[in-house]
Amino acid sequence: MPFLDVLILGCGFVGRRVATKLLDRGVRVFATNRGTSSIDGISMLPLDVTDERSLANFSGRIQPGLAVLDCIPLLQFGSGLYDPTPAIVSAFEDRLPARFLYLSSTSVYGASRVIDERTPPAPRTPREIARLQAERAVARRGWSSLILRPAAIYGPGRGVHESMRLGTFRVPEGGGGSISRIHVDDVAEIVATGLLSGVTGAFPVADEFPCPSLEVAEFCAQALGLPTPSAAPLEALNETLRNDRRVDGSAIRRRLGIELLYPSYREGIPACLAEEAAQPVA
Repeated sequence: MPFLDVLILGCGFVGRRVATKLLDRGVRVFATNRGTSSIDGISMLPLDVTDERSLANFSGRIQPGLAVLDCIPLLQFGSGLYDPTPAIVSAFEDRLPARFLYLSSTSVYGASRVIDERTPPAPRTPREIARLQAERAVARRGWSSLILRPAAIYGPGRGVHESMRLGTFRVPEGGGGSISRIHVDDVAEIVATGLLSGVTGAFPVADEFPCPSLEVAEFCAQALGLPTPSAAPLEALNETLRNDRRVDGSAIRRRLGIELLYPSYREGIPACLAEEAAQPVA
């Protein structure tokens, strides 16, 4: 596909790294985020997805033919969850994008334990159901769309190693089931390449080494010089740590011709620590 102007909705942890990769490829990038801070090389557009007037103003500024990346997560708004994706999709009604990529989650697979590109969604909770509804809002528009469902995303300042530094991480009693993960730079490369490709459909995204939380925690403990976190019963842990889910993300990588920089946490966590150490102290 030819280079396009790209609009990134929700330019945060993943979106900023996608933007950097697109800028390096000569793509002009526009972006929104919940704050007002500027990002070097990116034209920022104001958008508050919880405000109807902001959405209407945003709709009037959209140019047709954009490639769009939607990274906006489900929001806790008022007393419940708010999914902004249907409203965002409607904003493009009269200004159709050339391409739309929605960043979803492996949570749509519900209790499924072994997942690949053929596994059907089976959401159970309101959050999981809302994610699948958002995917369907994107897919049914008939434009060229790609839905990516990443496993747990970690990177500098985020993940097991950071939670251990803060003293908030607990491992499930018995070590826990398998959890799939992926480094943010690998997610960003898959997203950027997928956005500029013609690949359509829905695909899980993960690294090559699902494993129990205890294994990652022991690795981080050694790297950080910290004790292994104490164990806690499953019911006391965040639902993401209760999963027993092995995700095969190789299908989308084959389609896009991508090899992972960090096939497992063994490569990814040292890269996180090195990047964090290189950052200037505030």
